[in-house]
Amino acid sequence: MTETNRLEYKQELTPEVDIEKEVVAFLNYKEGGFIYIGVDRGGKTVGVDDIDGCMLKLKDRIKNNVSPSAMGLFDIATEQRDGLSVIKLTVASGIEKPYFKTKYGMTPKGAYIRVGTSAEPMPQEQIDRLFATRTRNSIGRIVSNRQDLTFEQLRIYYDEHGKRLNDNFKRTLELLTEEGKYNYVAYLLADENGNSIKVAKYSSLDRCDLIENNEYGYCSLIKATKSVLSKLEIENKTAATITPVERIETPLWNRIALREAVINAIVHNDYSFEVPPKFEIFPDRLEITSAGRLPESLSREEFFNGVSIPRNKELMRIYRDVELVESLGSGIPRILRAYGEESFKFTDNFIRITFPIGVHDTAHVTAHVGEEGTQSEANRHQEGSDSDTRTNTNNGTNSKIDTNTDTAHVTAHVTAHVEKLISVIEGELNREALQELVQINHRQHFLKEYLKPSIEAGYIELTIPDKPKSINQKYRLTPKGLQFKEMIKRKEEKGIIQ
Repeated sequence: MTETNRLEYKQELTPEVDIEKEVVAFLNYKEGGFIYIGVDRGGKTVGVDDIDGCMLKLKDRIKNNVSPSAMGLFDIATEQRDGLSVIKLTVASGIEKPYFKTKYGMTPKGAYIRVGTSAEPMPQEQIDRLFATRTRNSIGRIVSNRQDLTFEQLRIYYDEHGKRLNDNFKRTLELLTEEGKYNYVAYLLADENGNSIKVAKYSSLDRCDLIENNEYGYCSLIKATKSVLSKLEIENKTAATITPVERIETPLWNRIALREAVINAIVHNDYSFEVPPKFEIFPDRLEITSAGRLPESLSREEFFNGVSIPRNKELMRIYRDVELVESLGSGIPRILRAYGEESFKFTDNFIRITFPIGVHDTAHVTAHVGEEGTQSEANRHQEGSDSDTRTNTNNGTNSKIDTNTDTAHVTAHVTAHVEKLISVIEGELNREALQELVQINHRQHFLKEYLKPSIEAGYIELTIPDKPKSINQKYRLTPKGLQFKEMIKRKEEKGIIQ
């Protein structure tokens, strides 16, 4: 493949290669672009020898030589091409144009823009015009109304992913304004703040009959995000159809699209409105509403094609650090894979995504229970409707399947100890806190009868799985555990559990 308006090749990264110019040009270009290191201008793969060293130099050069800060606007990854390792640099279009090489400032020698297959100097007139219209409501520039902020939750999330926040993290993560005060990014990520995200549930198709109103917030936005994801995972009940051949499970909403939509709504919300995103569940749909319109330089066509202009680059960078976001521009295509463009609605002040219940393109999860062959769709439908409750006897197990319950999944025999632990666990807790919750003093008894079987059954997971003996180790419910806890709660409410 040859170079294009969004594709640039560099054979190698040396001090003589002006990589900053190429990055600046893509930051100023309305669609961003991609730079490959280890591919010559003709498109021939030559590879990169020192991948790690080259990636580190690339990140440092962009971080130190490009203004305004491009952190959160680029991804660096490795790819295999023709059996050789190359580096792929993804650059998003920035919202604080014009971007420029710090050394030369906002001049044609510092500011570039992509024209065809090359980076061309930006005329001074264009530089001045872009600077005059630069977005000034960036949450990185808004001073927090509180300056007594702490960030212990943020430290924990970084620690969980093997990343330590040093003494200079407030500056590194762009939590400070140019005057050295905490900005609105810091406020959102602080241990305590006034931001709260609502998850509401209605029994009617309009907003008249509210039956549940949950608020997650007043804490780090990352913690609130995880709480919203957990709540919607519980609500994403699985409908199960059992046939003599297979068990077909279908969630209400495509799980991958749901996660991407939640993260996108939170990370790209326009917090300068002081309006958080909201999530509303109706009998026939889920609505996710975030504040803010599309960036002025981004058309709907470009939006649906995966062109990324992060509204809050500081949040984007941090969410990638803690692995809530995978890569730039990947969220919308994943949503569109399951739901069409019609699921999006744009207004002057808001963007709304609507996921109809049970309407999405998803691969069914099947568990085979026999080798008798397949049936016609008509017979399969009939089998699934004959009985609300079936019993799976495959492999000698005796697991009850209830398609009318909220969880609608196979539940193996669970001891009273495991059930007790699952019913009381909240959030992420260490072993001592869990013991205290179930009022067990003997450590070995707790590990053997409560914690270990819960982990083995898939109801509880470690927050640091690669370091099981870490002093910072904590435990939390898995999606399966959250579903089972919800089932326990509903049984208790119905008086099934005395």
